[in-house]
This record gives sequence, C-alpha cells and structure tokens, in this order.
Amino acid sequence: MPLFRALDVQAEAKARPRQRGLRNVRGTGSCRRNHGDDRVLSLARLCLLSLADNMKDLWVKDYADNYLDQYSFRYIMGPFNQLPGELVEELTWLLAIRKQLSRAALHLLLVPHLRGLSLERCPGLVTPALCAHIAARCQGLRSLDLSGAQQLPPKVLCETLSHLPAVRSLSLAGMPCDGSVIQTVARCCGSLQHLNVSRCHLLSPAALLPLGGVAFSQSFSSSVHTSSFSSTPSPLPLSSLLALDIGFGEQEGDSVMTAAYLLLSLPYLERVALEGLGPACRLIEQGQFSQADEFADREGVSRLHVVWRERTRRQGMDGWRKMREAEWADDDGDEREESESPSSAGDGCDTEDLTNDDRPFCFKTEEGLSQSGLILQLRDVEGVTYESLGSLGILCPGLTSLSMNIDRHEDVGGRSQWPLLTADLQNWSGQLQSLSLIYSGPMVDLLPALQVAGCSLISLTLEGVKTSPHTPLLELIRVCPKLRHLLISAEPPAAPQYETDDNQQDDQNLPKLPDLRSLKISFSYEHNQMKPLMSWMSLKEIIKCLLIGSPLLEKLSLISLPCLLNSVLQDALHSVNLDTDLHADSTGSRPLPLGRIEHVDLLRTDVQMSTVKSMIQLSKRLKYVDVSHCWRISLREWLDCRRFRHVKVVWV
Repeated sequence: MPLFRALDVQAEAKARPRQRGLRNVRGTGSCRRNHGDDRVLSLARLCLLSLADNMKDLWVKDYADNYLDQYSFRYIMGPFNQLPGELVEELTWLLAIRKQLSRAALHLLLVPHLRGLSLERCPGLVTPALCAHIAARCQGLRSLDLSGAQQLPPKVLCETLSHLPAVRSLSLAGMPCDGSVIQTVARCCGSLQHLNVSRCHLLSPAALLPLGGVAFSQSFSSSVHTSSFSSTPSPLPLSSLLALDIGFGEQEGDSVMTAAYLLLSLPYLERVALEGLGPACRLIEQGQFSQADEFADREGVSRLHVVWRERTRRQGMDGWRKMREAEWADDDGDEREESESPSSAGDGCDTEDLTNDDRPFCFKTEEGLSQSGLILQLRDVEGVTYESLGSLGILCPGLTSLSMNIDRHEDVGGRSQWPLLTADLQNWSGQLQSLSLIYSGPMVDLLPALQVAGCSLISLTLEGVKTSPHTPLLELIRVCPKLRHLLISAEPPAAPQYETDDNQQDDQNLPKLPDLRSLKISFSYEHNQMKPLMSWMSLKEIIKCLLIGSPLLEKLSLISLPCLLNSVLQDALHSVNLDTDLHADSTGSRPLPLGRIEHVDLLRTDVQMSTVKSMIQLSKRLKYVDVSHCWRISLREWLDCRRFRHVKVVWV
C-alpha cells in the first residue's frame, strides 16, 4: 500500500465524477431502494457491507502492523482515495454502528474528499492525535459529530475547528466545550447552520453570545485593547441551535437573557433548544427589554432594545423588498423600469422616511400580533413550559414541532391550567406535526389538549404520565389518526385489576393507526421485581388494536407491560391466514400485521419463545429481538434460537 506525505490531486479528481449523490446516508439508512412495498439492499450497500467485513484482514491489518505507530503521515494514498466521499462516509458509519471501527481503519478513511464524519458511536477514538489528522486531511468537511468525546481538551478542539471553515453541521454534545470553543466557531466557521452543544457543562449561557455576533457596547469596546473586539462579527447563519443542560451562569436569569439575545440576533433560526427559552419569548413579546440592562452591562454587550431594533429594521426591510418585488413581477417591462429607479436605494433607505401605512406589517407601530412587533421564524422548539405558550404562539405562528414540560399545578393565577394549555395549542391547530409532553400527572389530563392538536400530529411523545385501568388510551389513538411515531413512558396503575374478557370490543370499531412506523409503550418498574404487577388487563385490547391496525409498523417496543402480552401477540399473528398469506408482503398484497417489523423489544413481559419464532417466520425483515428478563423463556429455548442467523435474539 503506497503512502505519501503530499496530496495526489489527480486521484482526488478521479474520485469526484463517480459521486452519485447518496444523500442523507445516516439519517435515512440510504443505499436502499423501495420496490413497491418491499425493500431491497442496493448493490452499493451490499458492496460496503462486504468491504466492512473484510477490510480489517487486509488494509487495516497492514497499516496497523507496519505504519500506524511508526510513522505520522499528512496524507495517505490508499484504497479509499478512489472511493467517492459519500461512500467513504457511509462505510465509516457502517463500521461504527457494527463496532468495527478501529484507530487504524479511521486513519485510512480520513480522505481529503470526505464531507461528513460522525464519531458519536465511538467517542473513545477521538484523541488529540486524531483531531490533528482531521484538521490536516479533511478541511472540506461539512458535517462533523464528535459527541461524547470527553477526553478532548478545549484547546485541541479550537485548533481543529480553526481548520474547518466549510463545516455546516457541528455536534459537540457532552464534550468539555467552553467559551473559547464558541469564540473559535463564531470566528472560523462562517457557514455553520447547525450547532449542538447540549450537555456541555463547562459552557455558561453567556458564552453563547458570540454566535449571534452581538455587538459590544462602546464603553466596553474602548476599555479593551485587543484585536478580538476591533470589529463587530457577523452572526452565524444558524438555522438550528441545541444547547440544553449546559453550565450555570453568574446569575439565575442569565439563561433567559442569553436566549433573548440569541433569538433576536440569529435571523435564520428555525430549530432551537435553549434553557430559559420560554421566559425569553415572553420578555420579547411583551417588550420588557429593560430587564436585560444589568446583564448587558455585566457582559459588555449592547442593550437588548438595540438588538431588537436592529432585528425589526432588517425584518421590515426584507418584508418591504419582498412586497416591492411582488409588485414588480406584476408590472410590464416599462413600468418595472420606472419603479426600479426610486427603489434602487432600498438597501440603504431609512425606515423613518416611510409612512406608517407604507411600512410592512411586521414593522408597523399600531396594534399587531405582539407588543414588540416581531415575528420569529422558529419551526421546532424544545425546552419550554406551558406558561410561555401564549407568547410563543404570538412570536412563532409557524411552529410545527413542540417539546414542553408541564408542571403539576392546580391553577395559574386563580385559573385552571388546562383550558389555558388547550387554548394556546389552538394557535397551531392543523399544523403541529410533532408534540412531546413531559407530565407527572394522570394521562387523562392531556386528552383535551390532544383533541385540539392531534389531528395533524405525526409524532407524539408522552413521558412520566400516570395511568389507571380507566386511562382513555383508545381515545388518544382516535384523536391522532396520522401518527407515525408514538412513544409513551408511563407509571403503571398502582392497584391490581383482574378482568374477564367479556367486555372485549369488536375489532372493526377499534381505532387504527395505519401510518404508524414506530411504537414504544414502556412502564417503570422496580429492578428487584421479577415481573410487573398485572394491574391493567384491559390494556391488552389497546395493544391488539395498535398491532392489527398498524401494518406498516417497523419498530416495536413493549416494556414491562402491566398486562399479559403473549396472547395479544398470538392474536395479531393469527389475524390473517398465515398458511395462504405468508408471503403477501413481498408480492404486493395487503400488508400483514407485524409483517414489516424490523426491531422488537419485549423486555419484562410474559412473551414465549414460540411466539418470537412465529414473528421471525412472518417478517423477513426482522433483524433484532430483545426478550431480556422474560420469565417464560428458558436458556435452552434461547440457545435454540441461534439457528436464526439473520436475527439477533437477546436474552438475559
């Protein structure tokens, strides 16, 4: 294997024409083609899988034995230089998820034309030496994920990022990232669109301010004689910023003030997860900018009302330009030339010269949607509480995804919280696609809110809710007919319930979720408990309803259910004639219940191995089954399952 210290430009040029645009490799599990209702691995994926299985015995072994610790090469001209960057990225991902990615393999895969690198699944490989290789060889990286690499010092991270000017997506979650890293990102990564610094506990909220290019006040700038503050930096074009569970500020309200500054200074922001986001929205919506004066003086930045004024001016002028462009599009050529003359100075026109009637809507001073006269472009919001929903609805009318924490308060200011929550969710009725609620009270309390927002939901997550034998879970399914992903993490009913099967409903009258792809229903349990208390036997009908009415289901997780599950799975498996329709899914006929399942978790349930074998025989796509702590499965039965080589069955 030839090794060189210089880059072979011809080899790189040869690799580029072969790129076939395999986009979203990690996100979609690409290199698969859909043929009707079936999935077939593409030739590219099959080749990469073969390569992943065999490269360790050839190239990786040769490099590890002869070069890895003996030499330090700037560039390596090896077998992967001829491979398009998208395929190198996917090969790295395959090795990582299969736990086959080694230090030697990674050295060989760091090619100059690599555009995406994710080491989230193997953070132990991320060392200062590796980062030096990334900085030297992969300066064209557009996506980098180093999440969880806790052994990397901030200084090394700064040095690495300073050599990656083209990066657009950067994930540093759970790393020892501090303010110096954020300053480097703001200074060197001018094309950054996505940043994740969640769980970076060395990072204070105020350290995020450089991302928005917040100007320093004149008094502060004059007192600092370093080149760092010689000019006002431009805000990054961030559309996504995730910074939950970071360090503490000097004072309790720092997270709120920082969030307010970032919301106003990052005009392209669409997805955001910030501490203090809800109160910051309320502060902006009500125009209470003076609350941030003390924070501004302490941090040496411009007053918040100055930042707001600049944002509204830019938003107003953008709206003005769009309005004029729309008018020009309707004019004839001669009229358009005449109208272009007075607007040619539009970029520098002063809004004070416009009459109030001529100003764009978001720039008028009369009564509008918010007291601040501002509309944010947020689409996806995490980390808010229901108290802030009113202001959030006014500032962000285009919201499509919401993650919210609901405290168990009986009332707010003498008024019940549930009518307020329902009324606030009405702002996004018909457009909200994803909703996540964390609530430690009864699930039934959430039903009115879901009746308002459920009609358009594609994804629903309920965490920490309490259940009882009378929890209206069927009604919840009925009001969310378009769900593709349903996750419920709940407390089981406290009292045992013993029921007969006399009250079973007709399957035809039960609600169905025909588009459901992922289902997880998990109940908390005590680790010293061998099996859960059977305290909600009527849950069987609900599970059966979901399994039979969701033929597109691909991932199923039913954990520690307070009911008997094995009989429910058997009913679902026998809901069609398996003798005649066993291969209906592959021939384009009506899909079978559980016929497309790929991943199954049935921990701490009464499922039997015979039922698991029936599921394996039914679904040719099934690759993974976890039946850990299932008390009706024996060691002998589990060992016998090893004959299913295409399915991994886990049992402890």
